[in-house]
Amino acid sequence: MSAVYRSQSQPCYPLETHHRHTGRVNRQTEFVLRSMEERNIRFVRLWFTDVLGSLKSVAIAPAEVEGAFAEGVGFDGSAIEGYARVYEADMVAHPDPATFQVLPWRSGTGTARMFCDITNPDGTASAADPRHVLKRTMGRAADMGFTFYVHPEIEFYLLNDEHHPGEFPVALDNGGYFDHTTLGAGTDFRRDAINVLEQMGISVEFSHHEAAPGQHEIDLRYADALTMADNIMTFRVVIREIASLKGIKATFMPKPFTDHAGSGMHSHVSLFEGDTNAFYDAADEARMSPVAKHFVAGLLHHAPEITAVTNQWVNSYRRLFGGGEAPNYICWGRNNRSALVRIPMYKPDKASSARVELRSIDSAVNPYLAYSLMLAAGLDGIEKELPLPEEASDDVWQLSARERHALGIKRLPQSLGAAIRCMEESELVAGTLGEHVYDYFLRNKRAEFEEYNRQVSQFELDRYLPHL
Repeated sequence: MSAVYRSQSQPCYPLETHHRHTGRVNRQTEFVLRSMEERNIRFVRLWFTDVLGSLKSVAIAPAEVEGAFAEGVGFDGSAIEGYARVYEADMVAHPDPATFQVLPWRSGTGTARMFCDITNPDGTASAADPRHVLKRTMGRAADMGFTFYVHPEIEFYLLNDEHHPGEFPVALDNGGYFDHTTLGAGTDFRRDAINVLEQMGISVEFSHHEAAPGQHEIDLRYADALTMADNIMTFRVVIREIASLKGIKATFMPKPFTDHAGSGMHSHVSLFEGDTNAFYDAADEARMSPVAKHFVAGLLHHAPEITAVTNQWVNSYRRLFGGGEAPNYICWGRNNRSALVRIPMYKPDKASSARVELRSIDSAVNPYLAYSLMLAAGLDGIEKELPLPEEASDDVWQLSARERHALGIKRLPQSLGAAIRCMEESELVAGTLGEHVYDYFLRNKRAEFEEYNRQVSQFELDRYLPHL
């Protein structure tokens, strides 16, 4: 199936969300059972994620699928990062029939996948399930009359080989931003990956070579946040699988090279009321409705608190504060790529295209938790009618510290440790993630940062050992 590209200037109409109704679920389950028989599916993989966003999988035989729809599949939750303690280990995975897709790279063995919702044995939703966290936050938005849509720009690097300890990575190519290379390895890779994504029902809007050697970007078409989080998890699997088949390495590490830009996942978001974009106001100079302004104000207000989740790795802060035009100052601006939140102005008079872009989030994130917190921060701004700060009209990176201070522009946390401290003081993050995920996430990140701080780096050895 060929890739279908859609210009950024085209309207971004809302897609059908994953709200489930009994009749629809029954139709979906019937479709899945029929499709497995027609397409000779031999293995069905049940996918879910741990709290940090690592994909987990268990395979069942086709004969077990109908029972899995009815009763779920039991597994040991204590073996999954952040799920359960050993004395409360029994958990149940319930496959979502609406996420059924055949894995094209496994065509010879007839393999399909479905994402799962995780419950306790009594049928209640597991507090540890990141997918449930997002569904819960989207439910809050729905109670306010909104559906949350997301369009991510996903960056990644292609490397020549698997990483070996003590070695530096080697980029697959020497291309730059928007470079076109005839029969280039990166171009061929993006084509093959996009073909697979499209076969799996994931629409690609845009793709190109990014700024750094070996760096590429593929943008996914707008979908509701739950669908998009599932799509991002699938995207990362597809990219890694295609790379492996080609004998190369794909990485979503935020910043694998000191001297080159890091990999972000700029996320364009909007709220719709039915078919109406709640972010658009034709009478406003910036075409921003009061809802949009309050949403952006909420994002800016809560940005330090949510950074430990949107940028959850020690290496994430190499990207944010290592140059390469990564946003690290808390401000907003129209068509200003130095701002943390950008208001795109490709087609300002198209109501359906009105959106805001958060630029700090990186591509190694847990998308379920990150989009939950982005939405929660924006909704808090709407509920409290937070005022929108003054727009940043200059290149924020070029301003002096004194100039930024005069404008009231603060920085994001400059390390994972600083981000953790901001998260520890956040009622919004605790309330959105729930006590279980919140506590586990903080414990895990504290341990990561403490382990990192104990290490003696090559920089220290090279600088200090000869002289001290």
